[in-house]
Formats: sequence, C-alpha cells, structure tokens
Amino acid sequence: MSGLTTLATSLSALIGRSVVAADGRRLGYVRELLVDPSVTGNCVAYLALAAPATVTAHMLPVVSILDVVPSSKEPLLLRSGAGSSELNLPERVVFLEKDLLDQQIIDVHGHKVVRVNDVDLVWEASHGQADLWSLRIAEVEVGIRGAVRRLLKGLPRSTVETIAHRFQARVIPWEFVDLIDRDPSRRVRLKVEQDRLSHMHPSDIADILEELGPAERDAVFTSLNEELAAEALEEVDPKLQKALIESMDSERAAGIVEEMDPGAAADLLSELSDERSEAILGEMDPEERQEVEDLLEFPGDWAAGRMTTDFVQVSATADVATAIEALRAFEGDTENVTEIYLVDEQNRLKGIVALANILLASSHTPLANVADSRLVSCALDASGKQVAELFDKYNLRSLPVLEEDHQIAGVIHAEHVIALLRAER
Repeated sequence: MSGLTTLATSLSALIGRSVVAADGRRLGYVRELLVDPSVTGNCVAYLALAAPATVTAHMLPVVSILDVVPSSKEPLLLRSGAGSSELNLPERVVFLEKDLLDQQIIDVHGHKVVRVNDVDLVWEASHGQADLWSLRIAEVEVGIRGAVRRLLKGLPRSTVETIAHRFQARVIPWEFVDLIDRDPSRRVRLKVEQDRLSHMHPSDIADILEELGPAERDAVFTSLNEELAAEALEEVDPKLQKALIESMDSERAAGIVEEMDPGAAADLLSELSDERSEAILGEMDPEERQEVEDLLEFPGDWAAGRMTTDFVQVSATADVATAIEALRAFEGDTENVTEIYLVDEQNRLKGIVALANILLASSHTPLANVADSRLVSCALDASGKQVAELFDKYNLRSLPVLEEDHQIAGVIHAEHVIALLRAER
C-alpha cells in the first residue's frame, strides 16, 4: 500500500499536550519542539517533555510516537519500548517556541517586518509504516489567525480552528526561514536572499531596518552588499545611520560611505566623533575621501553643507553628442540626474539643459541652443529655508550652488530638500 497520511497541527496545539507510554504511564507534557539543523532544517527532531513532579526536562525523538490523534485533548501515544531520555541538547538545536514565537522577522515579499504568532506543522507517515511519524514544519503564521490560536489555547481544537479560520491566513513558507546561530539570543530569522533584496527599493529596506531590533537590524544590514547598504543608509533616520555605521569596523564602513552620495556621506560623518570619522576617512580611496572632506568644511545648515558634488557638467560650447557621452561616463547616482550644467573655461555656470531637451535634439545641436534661458542658483551660505523657497517658487528639479566667482561647487537635488523639510517637522 502506498501513499502518505498527513495531519495538520500547529505549535500552539502541541505545546502542553500529554504524552503517554505504550503501557499507559503518563510521561509528561510537551514543553518545546526542537529542530536540529545538522540533521534536517524542516522537521522537528525531538519533543522536550516536562513532568509536573520533576524539574528535569526529557527529550523524546519524534519517531518514537505511535499515535497522533488530531484532538489536542488526547495524549500522544508512544510505540512499545520507546521512552524519553534526560535532555541532552544537540550543538545547534533550535527551540521553536523560545527562539521563534514573538520574534521579528522580515517578510521579503511584503517588504515589512512581521511578528511570528504561531508555526503550522504537518504530521506525515507513509502507509505501511504508520507508526513512523515525522513532524514537518510547513509555514510561519504572522497574522491574526496565529494570534487567535494562541489566545484560545486550551479550548477544543475544533473550536479553536473554527474561530481562527474566520481570519485570513498570513503565512511565510518555512523554506524562507533561515536557522542561524550567529547570535544565541536570535537563532531564527528570515532568509533574505540577495536577488530579492536587489529588487527591493532602498526606502523599503530602510523601513525594515527602522522596525527591527538592534540584533536583527545589524544582521540584515551586514548581509547587504556595499552599494545596496549605501542606498538604504541614505534613506534611514540620521540617528539610525550613526548606530549602523558605529556597529561595524572602519574598513567595511568606508566601503559603504564611498558608495554614498558625497553630500550624504559628509552629513553622516559629521555626526560621528572626530576619531571615528577620521578612521573611516583613512580607509577610503583618496578621490572619494577628498570629495567628502571638502564638504565637511561647510556648516551643515549652509546650502554647501547639503549639496552633492556628483553632477554632470560640460563645456558651454559642446553639442548634444558630447552631453550624451558625459552622461554615459558619469559614475554617480544617475537617478538624480535631471539636468546637465554648462560651464566656461573657468568653470563658471553659463547654462542648464534639461535631459528631456537633450533627448529631443539631434546629436549635432549646440547645447546652448536648448539650454534654459533662466538661471536659478544659490550661494554657498544660503540657508535651508532659502533653498526650499527657491525650489518652491521656481518648481526646480535641482539647484546649482555657486561660489563667489560663480564657479559651480555642487548641486542640491529635490530629494535633499524633502529630507530637510522632513527633518524639521
């Protein structure tokens, strides 16, 4: 006879359930479910039993169970000759209740942090070997349904399931949960695969980092590559930026800071102690370090303290083809490039060309012919309020920041102004 017998259950339904030997002796009740990742990460290997008359916990292999009557009121019956032994934990054992319930994990698909309320389990046995049961972990409950199960624990299972199933299931398949022992206090987290993270917007990652506790947050942030970590870091609250950078060594921090917008990098380093800032700068490549150090010389409330030195400029006598080549060679954040700046031989600003005008013109068209006839700029020492007023008045996408001789020192993008206004709320 072939086939598979399956019975659905849950962690909340098994905790507290009685266990009896084949001769009818009550051995105790289920206190924990143990997973041994060295054997299999998707099945419960042992049940930890506790008896009212003793403080010593005992460990029972799941294969010792003969009968798994679905009713939570009925005890689990052991095979003849099977019994429990004094608890002797495997090296990397994971406790499902202690290490997983109420812990925060990341829902990669939902781009948010969720809390584990229950774990769905499945008893499985092949026909012909009905006395050899396995207990497979199916999914993690992160919605109200799991919370209701735990709240109504102790009532008849049928009653609990009837009420619980009135609520929509919110689950994460167990294959997305990673068992780790990097941090003994947080052995279970969601497996965040790099290909999924690479498709998430940095703002979504930032939201997740802000919701996680310190241990989980550091584990997730250190798993990001430097480019993605830099993009996410620019989106989080300045206090959290500081905490994340201070939690890592200077070499790793320098690699991330190098990938950041120079203005954002300067803002971050200005919040650190001089000693820590110098240590990170010392690990950076000379060119990126010089850009950031130049920006650190300006007060944070000046326009110069909020600008970026990553922008595209070409000669005022250049044509559209030259502008396109400059765009292709640009190594900064292309998402922020909305305009190209025209300068003379002394690097003085002479014109601004919107990308749309470049795309619509022929390659030999002089850029001066498609440049905006009106130039809006600000001085190095312009205040945040003055900058915001200029963006609002002229509906700007970006604002060049000029030195006294009208040389272009940097550019402020609309996102910098939005961040400024949010910080002042």
